[in-house]
Amino acid sequence: MDVRTKSRYPEIYARWRRDPEGFWAEAAAALDWYEKPRTIFDPKAGVYGRWFTDGVCNTCFNAVDRHVAAGRGEQAAIIYDSPVTDTKRSISYAELLDEVAAFAAILKDFGVEKGDRVILYMPMVPEALVAMYACARIGAIHSVVFGGFAPKELATRIDDAKPRLIVTASCGIEGARVIAYKPLLDEAIRLAAHKPDAVLLMQRPQLEASMISGRDHDFNAIRVAALRDGKRADCVPLLATDPLYILYTSGTTGIPKGVVRDNGGHMVALRWSMDNLYGIEPGETYWAASDIGWVVGHSYIVYAPLFHGCTTILYEGKPVGTPDAGAFWRVIAEHGAAALFTAPTAFRAIKKDDPEGKHLAGKDLSKFRTLFLAGERADPDTIQWAEKILNRPVIDHWWQTETGWCIAGNPVGLGQLPVKYGSSSVPMPGYDVQVLGEDKQPLDPGKMGAIVVKLPLPPSCLPTLWQRDDRMRDSYLDEFPGYYKTADAGFVDEDGYLFIMSRTDDIINVAGHRLSTGGMEEVLSSHKDVAECAVVGIRDDMKGEVPCGFVVLKAGVNRHPSEIEKEIVALVREKIGPVAAFKIALIVQRLPKTRSGKILRGTMKKIADREAWSMPATIDDPTVLDEITAALKERGLAG
Repeated sequence: MDVRTKSRYPEIYARWRRDPEGFWAEAAAALDWYEKPRTIFDPKAGVYGRWFTDGVCNTCFNAVDRHVAAGRGEQAAIIYDSPVTDTKRSISYAELLDEVAAFAAILKDFGVEKGDRVILYMPMVPEALVAMYACARIGAIHSVVFGGFAPKELATRIDDAKPRLIVTASCGIEGARVIAYKPLLDEAIRLAAHKPDAVLLMQRPQLEASMISGRDHDFNAIRVAALRDGKRADCVPLLATDPLYILYTSGTTGIPKGVVRDNGGHMVALRWSMDNLYGIEPGETYWAASDIGWVVGHSYIVYAPLFHGCTTILYEGKPVGTPDAGAFWRVIAEHGAAALFTAPTAFRAIKKDDPEGKHLAGKDLSKFRTLFLAGERADPDTIQWAEKILNRPVIDHWWQTETGWCIAGNPVGLGQLPVKYGSSSVPMPGYDVQVLGEDKQPLDPGKMGAIVVKLPLPPSCLPTLWQRDDRMRDSYLDEFPGYYKTADAGFVDEDGYLFIMSRTDDIINVAGHRLSTGGMEEVLSSHKDVAECAVVGIRDDMKGEVPCGFVVLKAGVNRHPSEIEKEIVALVREKIGPVAAFKIALIVQRLPKTRSGKILRGTMKKIADREAWSMPATIDDPTVLDEITAALKERGLAG
């Protein structure tokens, strides 16, 4: 293993600070352009300025075509591994180019042109990636909606994006469940005011869907015919500022926010991150165990690995249950992954089922160097557990749907910095991260406040929301003038390390004391019997709010729950103090999560506070909320 003793990070970050435009111009030179940008940043363009405004490029060309031209045609571009269908498939760069060029021609046959939107409502299958690259190839704007989303949620996205075409599949497979997509899509189209011209439907053998005559078309038949007839569409030159995709994220008003990603800045930042942040070389295999419906899937399954000439793994499975808690080790060993990027919740699930790491036995992880975690705060106990069983660096890092890549991390490629448990480490070049108090002034090290990023945001961050500049300003820029509001809370220590403690709306006020739920979760996770946990603030007549801890135990723990709950309460009192007023610990079988693994703390809080709540569209298993409600009622905490 390459252990570097000295990091180049301070030098590289200082270089960016001295000359931001020179820094990003150099990064842009690693990509192929039809017209190289002369204007690196235009502060007068867009909402807060735009990157590479006069550059002309194509995302698909940089992900696929150029690697075939450079001699990587026989290298695997995509390894598809689906334990739920018992399918494995390797697709070379040359094969991918043929598929993408043909599908781009199909899109054009359906009238899709530059600037048109295409919604993809797809499972984790190679055809979904082909469709994304094909959209990028002809300048169509793709909007991926997580397969299985509820009809109402899908309908709002259809009405906002107004797609000319929707590409879907007959079903998705979530563990042992087969989820029929077509009825959900049909209902969404019925609810939506906007009607797409056509639906391209990929029939899967696990479930055949009915077709609506005149609107629905057989994806597989059209694809076979296009390849047989040699149909191809060339890459279309696009401005760097032209949109590549729209990715919807939840809005506080209930109307989703359409995060826009541009072509040029997106490529520049993501390609820079592959070697400098993740320490990956061209030709190596990189695995992001996410879903293409989320930003991690967009950035680090679909795009960044291919910009860098790597092999990406597309995994249709779970960390546990497909078939067991050794699934990740099998994939890493079988496909020779150099790095894995996943959510902390995945490792908590593995830790819960296999706390001793027994499933690692006999797995060849000789090519595996680094585990990266993001998506939720990685508690120190989970990081230390993973370090112990893997004997490799475990790197937490922090970013958002809006940024598209890392805000703060530990740049392995520049030489790993010391790990501080509980910290996502240091800001990446392009990000001037500050912590502001209630008076909107910078706070001293160690003081918790609102985390903001000084404008302009670096390349790849959202330039705006889809056709809503005013909402962009209102949501992210107006509250802290001159800064981007992350809506996360935390602090920076004396060494410049960033600690993300919670969302700003997860800071709870206990008798006038502002306390972080993340800090309490860190204490709960340190208990030897705890696999994962969540702390929410619930309403209290005397103190305003008090913390309530939901705890899932590791497999094989046989002690009485009340005994463990008492120990947890005592532990918080010892580590944080009586000020936390932590008296409620509830042991539950599982926590409610989104399909990307984020714990639904807000819904749990509403149940405890006896407030009206609706089923989250992204929930993985709705029945978990019944279990949470029952546990709260047992303590007299839910109506």
